[in-house]
Amino acid sequence: MIKKNSEFRLEIESISSQGSGVGHFNGMTVFVDGAVTGDLILAHVIKAKSTYCIAIIKEIIRPSEHRIECDCPVFSRCGGCAFRQIEYSHELEMKRKAVEDALKRIGRIEISVDEILSTGKKERYRNKGIYPVAIDARGKTVIGFYAKKSHRIADNRDCLLAPEEFEKILTIVARWCAEFGVSIYEEQEHRGLLRNIFLRKAFATNRIMVCLVINGDVIPSGDILIQRLIQSDASIKSIVLNINKDKTNVALGKECKILFGADFIDDELCGLKFRISPLSFFQVNPAGAEIVYAKAKEFASLKSGDVILDLYCGTGTIGLSMASECKEVIGVEIVPEAIENAKENAALNGIKNARFICADAEEAAKVFESEGLTPDCVILDPPRKGCSEETVSTVARMNASRIVYVSCDPSTLARDCKRFAELGYVVKKATAVDMFPRTRHVETVTLITRAG
Repeated sequence: MIKKNSEFRLEIESISSQGSGVGHFNGMTVFVDGAVTGDLILAHVIKAKSTYCIAIIKEIIRPSEHRIECDCPVFSRCGGCAFRQIEYSHELEMKRKAVEDALKRIGRIEISVDEILSTGKKERYRNKGIYPVAIDARGKTVIGFYAKKSHRIADNRDCLLAPEEFEKILTIVARWCAEFGVSIYEEQEHRGLLRNIFLRKAFATNRIMVCLVINGDVIPSGDILIQRLIQSDASIKSIVLNINKDKTNVALGKECKILFGADFIDDELCGLKFRISPLSFFQVNPAGAEIVYAKAKEFASLKSGDVILDLYCGTGTIGLSMASECKEVIGVEIVPEAIENAKENAALNGIKNARFICADAEEAAKVFESEGLTPDCVILDPPRKGCSEETVSTVARMNASRIVYVSCDPSTLARDCKRFAELGYVVKKATAVDMFPRTRHVETVTLITRAG
């Protein structure tokens, strides 16, 4: 039995789905943050359980050939990136293998994931950031991201994954808070005004949105803040207040007030125009999203008479990108604001063969089944938890010849693929896409076809 504070030499054999190095000592699995496959380390145990333990690196005895020097000063404290200490080619291979292993281990599906696609851009690819604000133990205002598995904020205004303009905006807001006594939200006490700073940049149009999330209705000296922001950067076209008075961990509230410009910025994706409001879902990495959507369209193998059912459609991006190739797109999403955005986006692009319905994916699938709708292709792009078992069953009963499953979690993808296989479908192809370089996340596009 390994005890807390034990120390031992450990060879790192692999990387877990959470981004930790994995080794074994005396038959016990050991997880080590910041370790790289091939590292030989002196491990110091900080938590010991009956079946596994968690350790930190006391010393790197022999570094892995895949280890590189980390270029981020807050990497060890921030919960955003997982792989800044690993060469990028090895990160890609780990992610490809993670998808393949999950399909085999969880889904019992013997299929090769032959490639992982990437834009090749590892830095400054994110088009948005939600920065929580807090007062630390020294009374200093900190703006950044939550440390791993905590609500402690790692002070970081210049994330290497975000646009460079964001740092200047965050500094202007911080100085305005200090100058005009704007109180900072205290999570435990549920008091204070400024909770989060939410920034978005439309890469195609070079427009920026600044959104302040507040625990109140108004901000003091807002006109001064507006002038400072728009004078600092002509790209800032929208400044918005988001009202969130709830005692919750949810970052955004449901009400928005315009302080400057419009309540949206325009962007482009796959040759289409999109209006993005503070509450809109829009892919974080648009260049990566274009790779995902192109692969999804390829797998869909659309014909002019096809009907597409796009469950979990969000603001309609995937379905609208395929609309010109088929007879009709029917999109389903449970978030009302997203459905309104989807309708606006269809109109903005003159797309007349797409309709959008606000409903839960499971219930909508049942309604379509009862109406006798037989889509030729079903697009599934669910949240990280995947599809419910009932949704999988209902989609299978619709008897679509092709299902294109876009997933952000290999484990739930594999589980759902196993369910489809039990209902008469076959997983034909799977392609991994590195939508989120330097983080542990990986996207997968999978083609599932009806057997026979």
